[in-house]
Amino acid sequence: MFPALETELKPETLPDPYEDFIHHHLQYYGYFKAQKSSLPNSGTHQRVWRNSPRYMLNGSFGERDDFISDSLEKEMLLWPTCLSSTGHAHIDAVNRDSLLLSSPLLRTRQLIFDELDEASPRLREPRELFSCFSSRGPLQAPRWPIECEVIKENIHHIEWVPHQPEYFYQPTGNEKVPEIVGEEQGTVVYQLDSVPTEGTYFTSSRIGGKRGTIKELAVTLQGPDDNTLLFESRFESGNLQKAVRVGIYEYELTLRTDLYTDKHTQWFYFRVQNTRKDATYRFTIVNLLKPKSLYTVGMKPLMYSQLDATIYNIGWRREGREIKYYKNNVDDGQQPLYCLTWTTQFPHDQDTCFFAHFYPYTYTDLQCYLLSVANNPIQSQFCKLRALCRSLAGNTVYLLTITNPSRTPQEAAAKKAVVLSARVHPGESNSSWIMNGFLDFILSNSPDAQLLRDIFVFKVIPMLNPDGVIVGNYRCSLAGRDLNRHYKTVLKDSFPCIWYTKNMIKRLLEEREVLLYCDFHGHSRKNNIFLYGCHSNNRKHWLHERVFPLMLSKNAPDKFSFDSCNFKVQKCKEGTGRVVMWRMGIINSYTMESTFGGSTLGSKRDTHFTIEDLKSLGYHVCDTLLDFCDPDQTKYTQCLQELKELLQQEINKKLNNFGQDMDLEGNWSDIPLSDIESSTSGSDSSLSDGPPIHLLNNVADEPNQKTVLKNPKKKRLQTRKQRNEQYQKSYLMRELKLTENAPGRARFVSTLQKQPTFLKSPESPSPSVRRSENPRLNETQLSGREKGTSLDPPLTSPKNKERIQGFST
Repeated sequence: MFPALETELKPETLPDPYEDFIHHHLQYYGYFKAQKSSLPNSGTHQRVWRNSPRYMLNGSFGERDDFISDSLEKEMLLWPTCLSSTGHAHIDAVNRDSLLLSSPLLRTRQLIFDELDEASPRLREPRELFSCFSSRGPLQAPRWPIECEVIKENIHHIEWVPHQPEYFYQPTGNEKVPEIVGEEQGTVVYQLDSVPTEGTYFTSSRIGGKRGTIKELAVTLQGPDDNTLLFESRFESGNLQKAVRVGIYEYELTLRTDLYTDKHTQWFYFRVQNTRKDATYRFTIVNLLKPKSLYTVGMKPLMYSQLDATIYNIGWRREGREIKYYKNNVDDGQQPLYCLTWTTQFPHDQDTCFFAHFYPYTYTDLQCYLLSVANNPIQSQFCKLRALCRSLAGNTVYLLTITNPSRTPQEAAAKKAVVLSARVHPGESNSSWIMNGFLDFILSNSPDAQLLRDIFVFKVIPMLNPDGVIVGNYRCSLAGRDLNRHYKTVLKDSFPCIWYTKNMIKRLLEEREVLLYCDFHGHSRKNNIFLYGCHSNNRKHWLHERVFPLMLSKNAPDKFSFDSCNFKVQKCKEGTGRVVMWRMGIINSYTMESTFGGSTLGSKRDTHFTIEDLKSLGYHVCDTLLDFCDPDQTKYTQCLQELKELLQQEINKKLNNFGQDMDLEGNWSDIPLSDIESSTSGSDSSLSDGPPIHLLNNVADEPNQKTVLKNPKKKRLQTRKQRNEQYQKSYLMRELKLTENAPGRARFVSTLQKQPTFLKSPESPSPSVRRSENPRLNETQLSGREKGTSLDPPLTSPKNKERIQGFST
């Protein structure tokens, strides 16, 4: 029955001390009367028992009668019948050797055997902190709050890259501005019922969400001639609260706010059915909250046709005409609302179509990707998948450790670390596509990817907020708060994803130097891709934090805009990952912002970004890391020189705007960079940075809680811009007076008259970088770097002259 057991078993197999302990334990309490010597060897017994028909049917000792007093004796009766005479002889030999039964050598149950006839054990990998999905089993089903209804259908979309560029919509000025009439004059055709909003908080979750029968929320069609659209959004990452039919082919749509809040309506993703091919439909979203949007400068919504995907292999595409973003005319006395309207025609009759703010990337999409990595015999050797923690709803937050095995412990300890994360804001799915591109490249067999794995340890958290992604939030977790404002938190139970991420990086900093931290985000009001960093006040490392973004702009000149980068640290951003990691000692700490729209640069000017464009930026991050760490410091020093000239020009421009003389005295570099740069107030900041909702009452009752000052505040200037300008002007004038008699005036004036070598105009971008076929450096060239000097020009390996010349042009 078990032919593999017919071969002779090696007598070196040692018993498991755990079994020996259980024997004594049961015997002491009178539950086991057999002799100690009658117990089979655990190493042999396990292999036979796991292949027995009883085990394959029941899976374990799971039957109820297995737990009576003679359970082990019953198992023994089954077990010897499966053994050959050779197996019996081996066990008799083991039983006669009392030393083996009490051997202290075997201290673990983590033994595995390659073959049934091979008794030489080896240790399995350490157990997970939390169980990840099995490489042979099904994916972990997403866990939803118990208030959420979830349809049973599996939503899947194909990846597709348009054959032609998708240009921005060009407004004509004649776009219709539909008046919002609401359900008083229209017909509600879709509406979610029990949706948790402000005043409630998350309590528990389950797979599949709300218990009971799933209600049919869409209207019932009256016959084949009924052309009412059937809406649905109760699927992963979906977001649509209500649809009101206000015309034959016209609908007003209301988005659902982030769960347990009354804020953040930006992300939308919903399905429509029962389409008509020749009709022009108008959709108007009526409750957007941001006064500015990329829809005002040509961005189009995304549409996906199920029939086009099945028949023509066409995926998501930009669609929409008569696009208009405007203020809602309904005044309810609360915060102002804004509307997005567009018209479209469906490609087929009776089609199933989807609309989305951006290309969706769900938690299930991530798990499918990670499963493919786990099942890849090559990638799994240098990419270890672990569970960082569980989210509030119990969904796994995955952590990937990517590095090639080192030959010696010293070599492993010398590696520097790079930490990357994405999707802390669930509605910014563009960050997941950049992360996907990064993982595609770093896990590939490219020589440069192998080189990066040789010299770095990559810690990657591809989805920081899985709960928000699953339920279709735009910005918050199920705590009702923006996680990217809580990296300073001590509330592990309320913000587990952030707490464990920060703790992991703390431990990593104790082990090795972290060269770079980057958190991937999306941006709804600016085009292109850019970075937010943190300026360093250390004179030794002055401007060094700007070198990596400048290099990235040269490697991706048609996507990345250095002009849009900002390095000012604002008080309202103290809780962000970028600032907290910077204060922990990671000087190259960044937030990467990727637009929902497209590019205004170079060959991609006025076109939308595709999935492929975002993935390519993940590759450029890897490419720039090699440039940044090149031991040939030519490119690094060139970038530093360009940055100094750019800063001189910026100071000169500021003084001109203030109406001051251009002649500066003293050392211009003593002026803090934070007083030269504008604020990042145009970024997607959030007010959801208080304590978690369920603790609000407790916080209000705290006796030491800070009280609001009753004294009236000083009258402020009308706008933030006026305040910034006056502060900058007064500070510059004060610095000029202090340095009035300092030397260096003539040198600085002559420097100002120089033209910068770095040209940022889209008409003359830097040439694209052509990848070398061979690795550009070897690991040993990095050994000379001192630990703790990551901001000095880092060392990796020289590239070819073409790339260096590309930086000097």
